[in-house]
Amino acid sequence: MAVSGLLMLGYLVAHVVGNLKVFFGPEEFNAYGHWLRVMGAPVLHHEWALWIVRIVLLAAVVAHAVCAYQLSRRDVKARPVAYAHRRRRASYATRTMRWGGIILALFIVWHVLDLTTGTVHPGGFEEGRPYQNVVDTFSTWYGNVIYIVAMLAVGLHVRHGFWSAAQTLGVGSARRERLLRGLADTLALVLTAGFVSVPVAVMTGVVS
Repeated sequence: MAVSGLLMLGYLVAHVVGNLKVFFGPEEFNAYGHWLRVMGAPVLHHEWALWIVRIVLLAAVVAHAVCAYQLSRRDVKARPVAYAHRRRRASYATRTMRWGGIILALFIVWHVLDLTTGTVHPGGFEEGRPYQNVVDTFSTWYGNVIYIVAMLAVGLHVRHGFWSAAQTLGVGSARRERLLRGLADTLALVLTAGFVSVPVAVMTGVVS
């Protein structure tokens, strides 16, 4: 679960960097979208590298979900009876990990149908024009609500998940506790702010 989570975190960092290219105008953002389809050329055929990334990410998502289910079942089996004394209240990010994961799984489906296949895209989906597609999506109230709620869930998930993965992989220690938590908070804040800045820019007319 830790390994698949860190793999997806690496993707999120790369994804938010690419998303921020929208602030440099349609020409640069559309060129970025084109590059995603030809990266690896001429060694790889058109979109092969992109499909490799998609397959790896899908495998990571499935592995993460399966591990989450298995760990949840083990937890219940190991302690079928509630504690006599309630434990110290966990952080909000920790307590919402399960629901956050479900929200993100549903969002991924919607996001692909919206900006990859165009199935639920508002207006007319234009292949090869990601800039206009992004503007169309965030020109609707529901597109903004879905995306922003999902990105807040991403932030909470990353905040707890990064620290938890460090403990699982043996990186965490009492001496590094403060550093790891600070890094988790920073990553969560930067990713959330970066992703949310795009719909906010469209809503305010900065990107149009």
